[in-house]
Amino acid sequence: MSNSDPPPPTEPPYKYVPPPSPPPNGCATPFMLIVGMILLIPGVLCAIISAKIGAGPGGNPITVLAALVALAGLGLMVFAVTRK
Repeated sequence: MSNSDPPPPTEPPYKYVPPPSPPPNGCATPFMLIVGMILLIPGVLCAIISAKIGAGPGGNPITVLAALVALAGLGLMVFAVTRK
């Protein structure tokens, strides 16, 4: 007197699909690109001036700071383009 019916499936008959994520804000991306370009300008100018004058022994700490600001601007631009 055993039951010969197969066991019920363990999965639900449908698969959960999460709702689509909202599109990025249309105003934030251009704003971040513009701010990134503004931050990029000091680093580029300091790199040009250091190449013309020569860094000298020990370098200039302001040039290092400007390079870090330029890297932050570049990172902001990359983030603005790749965000979803």
